[in-house]
Parts: sequence; structure tokens; C-alpha cells
Amino acid sequence: MENTSVIIAVSGLSFLMTIIWGDPLIRLLKARRIGKIVREDGPDQHIVKMGTPTMGGIMFMIPVTLLTILFNAVSIFGFNLLGRSVLLPLFTMWAYALLGMIDDWEGVRGPRRGLGMRAITKFIIQVIFAVVIAFALRDLLKVPQLYWFTAEEVINLGPFYIPVAVFIIVGMSNAVNFTDGLDGLAGLIAATAFAAFGTVALVQGQSFLARFCFSLVGALFGFLWFNVHPAQLFMGDTGSLALGATLGVVALMTGQWLIIPLIAVIPVSEALSVVIQVVYFKITKGKRFFRMAPLHHHFELLGWSETQVVQRFWLISLIFAMLGIALILVE
Repeated sequence: MENTSVIIAVSGLSFLMTIIWGDPLIRLLKARRIGKIVREDGPDQHIVKMGTPTMGGIMFMIPVTLLTILFNAVSIFGFNLLGRSVLLPLFTMWAYALLGMIDDWEGVRGPRRGLGMRAITKFIIQVIFAVVIAFALRDLLKVPQLYWFTAEEVINLGPFYIPVAVFIIVGMSNAVNFTDGLDGLAGLIAATAFAAFGTVALVQGQSFLARFCFSLVGALFGFLWFNVHPAQLFMGDTGSLALGATLGVVALMTGQWLIIPLIAVIPVSEALSVVIQVVYFKITKGKRFFRMAPLHHHFELLGWSETQVVQRFWLISLIFAMLGIALILVE
């Protein structure tokens, strides 16, 4: 109960900190003219979003970072950095955020204005980051490599762990990035997923990891205060790449990454829709499987309003997250 009380307090404090500095950040981004450039191949109704401040991911990252350092100060200054430390997911969040910042900046002010960093360049850097993180998970933190749902024994993946971990981190980073296309969608989905894995961490006794997850949940709710329709700012790749990679690392730290397709059903579906669309387009030489990919745009073109897509996708995410937790808790 003590851990639960602390977690609720941390989440609430994170929410308040994000709310407090939200308006100043938005004014700063507007003053610097860091506004989103909407691509012409997107739905027509998104043109009104042109110029909305982007790179808003730092809005929820700063409070989470401050709270994580504060609640782990004893371990940090005592140099007790091994074990199941939250420093690695924090490092992951900032590494991918910096990559996202470069991508966002290039899309706003760089030579590839409106496009951002080249996809192959971004992918290679994502993989390099993920390889380093995967070795840290295995060799420094020595996390449980795989739990088969309710089984108590840890399954050792041997040499396969590194490529599996890299795939999960890079895959989730891009999956959440694909999900970030409608006001409030990525934030709601990510908050739900972190709450689910935070619950898993709490059940496992990983209190520091649970606090980290729920501090992110609180900060994301604070971000959503400004990001719900009509959005005052977007998280950009700064936020979406960071959230996805961090979610992958959190899942790997619990050893329960097999339930990612349930807890993160929407990001996984969004990523699969892009893969299906590209493969189908090439096989059929120009035909499309979906009206538009990622998946949320398909439903927009079917006539769903933006808020309907967001709310319905979130409801689906919530139900599947509960199913994922239930699978773990079943005895």
C-alpha cells in the first residue's frame, strides 16, 4: 500500500508540473516559430493544423526526468547504479527524444522542410541506440529475459535476446510514431500502456520502475491538457520516438514483453497497417489495401471524426490493456 500511495502522489505531482509549465513552453515554441508543416498527402481536414507548435514531447519529459532523479537520488549519488535501475529507460527516453528533435527541426527549418530526416538515416540511428540499450539490459541490469505469462521460471533466450530486444525497441519507437497523427491519440494510448506496464512492475516488486511509469502517465495527462482536440501543440517525433522506445525498454525490464501486442494493440496495429499498405501496393503495382495508412487515417476517410477515432481507439486500447494484465495475474 505504501508503494501505491507514493506512485499516486508521483503521478499527481508529475501532472501538476506539466500543467504549470505547459503554457510557457507553448509561447516559447510559437515565438521561435517551431510549427508543424502538414504534408500534402494527408487528409484534407488536417490542413488547419498547419503551424501548430511541435517538439512538444519535452513538455512531459522534463517533469519525468526531474522526478526520476529526485526519487532515485540516493542510488545515484551512492553509485548504486546496477540492478533494475530506472536510469536506463530515462536514458532511452532522452536518446530517442534527441533523435526526434533533430527530425522535427529538419522538418520545420532544415533543408528537408516538411519531410524531416531521411527515413533510412533515422532507422540506422534507432538501431544503433537499441543495440547499446539491449546489451545494457542483458549485461548491466540483468533483466529477466522472458516470462511465459504466469510461469515463475525465467526463460533464457541466449544469443537471441539482443536481436529480439532491438526489434522490440525500434519497433515500438516507430509504432508510437505512426500512432501520433491525431490530436490526443498517441498521448492517450501511451499513457494507457505505461499504466499497464507500471502495474506489472508493481506486481513484480519493481517499485522504482512502477514510479517511473506512473510519473510518465501523470505527465502525459498533463500534456493531453494541451494536446486534445483542437491541439495547442504536438509532441512531434521528439515525443513519439521517445515514448515508443521507452515503452519497449519498460516491457523488456519486466520480462513480460509477450503481452506488448495486447497492451500496445493500437501502435502495433498502426505499424502493421503501414507494412501491409506498402507490401500490398508493391505486389499489386499501385493498389491500396487501406484508403490511407497509418490505420487512423483509414477510419477518418471512412467518415469517422477525429474525436471518434481517438476515443474509440483509446477504448480498444484500454480493454486490451486490461486483458494483458489479466493474463499475467491469472494463477
